[in-house]
Amino acid sequence: MYRIGIIEKIHESGIELLKNSKNFEHEIIEDVSQDNLIKVLPKFDGVTLRVAKLNSVILKNCKKLQVISRHGVGYDNVDLKYLKENNIKLLITATANAVSVAEHVMYMLLSLSKGINKYDQMVRSGEFRKAANKIETFELLNKEILILGFGRIGKILIKRCIGFEMNVNVYDPFVNKKTIEDCGGKKVEDLNLALSTADFLSIHMPLNKNTKNLIDLNKLKSMKNNIIIINTARGGIINEKDLDYALNNKIIFGAGLDVFEKEPIEMVNPLIKNKKVLLSPHSATFTKECTMRMGIQTVQNLIDFFENKLKKNMLVKL
Repeated sequence: MYRIGIIEKIHESGIELLKNSKNFEHEIIEDVSQDNLIKVLPKFDGVTLRVAKLNSVILKNCKKLQVISRHGVGYDNVDLKYLKENNIKLLITATANAVSVAEHVMYMLLSLSKGINKYDQMVRSGEFRKAANKIETFELLNKEILILGFGRIGKILIKRCIGFEMNVNVYDPFVNKKTIEDCGGKKVEDLNLALSTADFLSIHMPLNKNTKNLIDLNKLKSMKNNIIIINTARGGIINEKDLDYALNNKIIFGAGLDVFEKEPIEMVNPLIKNKKVLLSPHSATFTKECTMRMGIQTVQNLIDFFENKLKKNMLVKL
C-alpha cells in the first residue's frame, strides 16, 4: 500500500483515481506551512504539489519519499539539488495545460492591442462618442510576434498566431530550425536583433540563473515603442521595476502579466497601479477543462510511477 499526500486540493477527478486504486491511500494537506509539512510529510511515499514550496529543510525529513508529482510544468518551488542527491523523482503534467495557457496569451494580446478594458470603462462612464479618438489600437495581421521558448505551449501558441496571419519568430537554442519551420515559424539565433524588430513578445521559458531578469531595461530600450509583452511563464524573467519604468516613459506600449516575482503580487508593487499593464493572478491554467486535466494527470503520473508505467515525457531529468 502506497501512501500519497495531496498537498493542496486538486480536482476531484484526480482524487477519484486514488479512491478507485486498491494499492493507494491518500490524505489531503491544506496547511502548507513549513512546520506542518515537516510534521506530516514523512509518512508518505509520494506527494502531489501545486504552489507550496518544498525546500531541503522539509525534504530532509521525508525519508520514505520517492516521488513528487507537480500539478503543472514549472518546478522552481522544489529544491532540485536535494531531489537529485537523494534520488527523489520529479514528475510534471506535461500535456495538460498548453491549450489554456496559449489561449490566455491570445486573450491578453487581443485585450491590449484592441484596448478592450479601456473601451469598456469609457462606455460605462458615458464617454461612448469620445472612445474612437482617445485610444490607440492595433491589428494583429502581418505583425511580428517573437516567442521565447518553444516547448509544448509555444507549439500550441504558434498555431493560433498563424490563424491571425501573424509572422512568427521563435528563439529557443534547444530546438532545431526544422522543428520550428515545420510549425510555420522562423528560428532566430540573435535574441537582441529579434527583440528589436518584434511587435509582440510572448515568454515561455523556465526561471533559472540564465533567464532571471532576462528582460531588463537595456533590452526594453532596444524594442519598438509599440511592442506588447506577455509573460505567462514565470515571474522574475522580466525585471518588474524596469518594466514599470519602460511603460511609464513610453519606451514600450503595454504588457500582460499572469506571473510575478513575488506571488501573490504585493500591493505596493507599482505595476498594480500601472494602467498600461493587464494583470491576472497566475490563472492561465484555471479553465475548467485544464483544471480537470491537471488533477487527473498529476495523480495518474503517481500511479504510473509506482506501477512502472510512467511515460518518459512526464519525468523531469534532474
